Amino acid sequence: MKRTMMMLGFACALLFAATAAFAHTPVCSCFDNGDGTVTCEGGFSDGSSASGVRMMVKDGSGKVLIEGKMSGNSDFEFKKPAGDYMVVFDAGEGHVIEIKGADIVQ
Repeated sequence: MKRTMMMLGFACALLFAATAAFAHTPVCSCFDNGDGTVTCEGGFSDGSSASGVRMMVKDGSGKVLIEGKMSGNSDFEFKKPAGDYMVVFDAGEGHVIEIKGADIVQ
């Protein structure tokens, strides 16, 4: 009986650990404000803030045009560059989202 309870406890701990590992997925979306600026909003699937997350805007060749961080409100606004560009939400390894400028609409 004692062994069964230990195994059940161990199984529950593994299930909890697996759930916690998948509960922190990054989320980021950007939209064109229609006034020459773009706003991106971010966070994590568990509801945690993206405040301070590194943001980059790169041109078509991968050159960084703009660098910054998510604000305390988990948003990032920048002047829309001419030509092809990409927005990168970089919260660390396994938590990077790339959004093509062509996919950003009003």
